[in-house]
Amino acid sequence: MSFAVSQLKVISQKDLYRVHEASIKILEETGVIFESEEAREILKKHGARVSGKVVRIPESLVEKAIASCPKSFTQHGRNPSQSILLGTMQKQLAVSTQNGSVYVQDLDKGRRRGTLEEYKKITKLCQESKVVKVVGGIPAEPIDVEPGERHLKLMYTLLKHTDKPLLGVNGSSKEIREMFDMIEIAMGQKDYLLDHPMIAVAVDPTSPLRYDSEPCETMIAYAKHGQPIYINSCSLAGATGPISLLGTTTLMNAEILAGLTLIQLINPGNPFVYVSGSTVADMKTANFITGSPEGYLIVIAGLQMALDLYCIPSRAMAATTDAKIPDCQAGFETMQNLFMCLLAGVHFINCSLGCLDAIMTTSYEKFVIDEEMINRVVRVTRGISSFDNDTFVDVIQDVGHSGCYLTHPSTFKHFRERWQPTVSYWNTYEKWVEAGSEDVVVRANRRFKEMLDDSPETMIDKELENDLLHYMKKVKQYV
Repeated sequence: MSFAVSQLKVISQKDLYRVHEASIKILEETGVIFESEEAREILKKHGARVSGKVVRIPESLVEKAIASCPKSFTQHGRNPSQSILLGTMQKQLAVSTQNGSVYVQDLDKGRRRGTLEEYKKITKLCQESKVVKVVGGIPAEPIDVEPGERHLKLMYTLLKHTDKPLLGVNGSSKEIREMFDMIEIAMGQKDYLLDHPMIAVAVDPTSPLRYDSEPCETMIAYAKHGQPIYINSCSLAGATGPISLLGTTTLMNAEILAGLTLIQLINPGNPFVYVSGSTVADMKTANFITGSPEGYLIVIAGLQMALDLYCIPSRAMAATTDAKIPDCQAGFETMQNLFMCLLAGVHFINCSLGCLDAIMTTSYEKFVIDEEMINRVVRVTRGISSFDNDTFVDVIQDVGHSGCYLTHPSTFKHFRERWQPTVSYWNTYEKWVEAGSEDVVVRANRRFKEMLDDSPETMIDKELENDLLHYMKKVKQYV
């Protein structure tokens, strides 16, 4: 993605090569644990050395995987107009909400555990949002859903309430096949997914240097169907990664390259996104934190690896904060992280709408506030056009001395193009008092409710809904 402003860089080109070479050394000599016999057999068949569960991956396999990874790909929406391009030549920032939140929060009911109804509400907000491009994952873990039914009910909710590209969930090969079946029912074509990347998944290695069984099953199942896979390494410098920022960048890179290699061996050319997800641990508590500027130095270093060295699509958590409510801390940590990621040239941002408490909570009010913050930063990254439609020198000379530009024809022609906020208040103090002295969070509370009121009750017809319910009943014996 090209930006009009300078790209933010935190390490040199020389250091990018150092990180890569160190990653290769780790993969060849220390190796990575894969808690999957099938994954180990795939890697062994192509020349990796396997000792127990440890797989040592030669440089040749890694380099081949990087070379086969597409520089860009289209992720399709059920509605073709919602499809997005990720990677080289991408023209529009891709955005999604949280993945892994446990709680939801608003002014009316406070902080509470997620339910399927809350999951539906967030899905509907994402569909209504002009900012969100990919919908799904776990923006609120539904506590009221049985584990064996979770994947089906989540997929049913997504298909019913959005037609945008999807983010799925990890699971067993059987669960993933059932989710894929539901998508193909919705698309009306068996094997539709084999040549239509439509549902992505974020897979997390367990740092340091380990892929557990479910992530392995997930990678294998998604790669066999040609679906996009985002490898999201979340090492914590000082806890699950080295205290050195460059050291944790190296560990993160090695873990991502290990996952990339497995995926490309299964399906050369499989859509892939490098997720720079590592940060620093709070050295007072060893907790995962997202508001530290040092943590985002690791994120930007990882983005440089993806963008400048490997030339592959990238993603990062962007609108994150450790604040517990949408307060001043939430504002400055979110804006810090948004600016760093977007100025670094990231293709895709997640944890970008409503994130509180280090991704533990999705706030409905902050969802709306974050939409505006993203729009602000996107506007900055576009810079100033080098040549306006009207020659500004002519306009200046036309107005002359002590004139007024407010009523000039050029102003009337272009004033609607000026950026405007959605929930910030720009009028005078007196007008603000007259309007009720509302805090921005109060306005955001009203706005998210308006969005839900405006959203359609369903995005599918009754026949398709019945087909999906029939399939769900068949595989799990429930309606």
